[in-house]
Amino acid sequence: MSKSQHELIMTHLRTTKGITLREAMIDYSISCLTKRIQELRNLGHDILSVKKKHPVTGQRYVRYVLQGEDG
Repeated sequence: MSKSQHELIMTHLRTTKGITLREAMIDYSISCLTKRIQELRNLGHDILSVKKKHPVTGQRYVRYVLQGEDG
């Protein structure tokens, strides 16, 4: 049985330093990351939106980072 998009995102957040829209699209074929993040927040997950700027291109993007799960 395949994992849901929520499960894929949460696994990624727990094992990395966050996820971006590009990573979600390339790694998991998730095109509506913002919507999935909002759904996860509504389920009680503490996910921060960290605004970033690419050092070379100057393009702005958001990295979603999981908070409050140290155990």
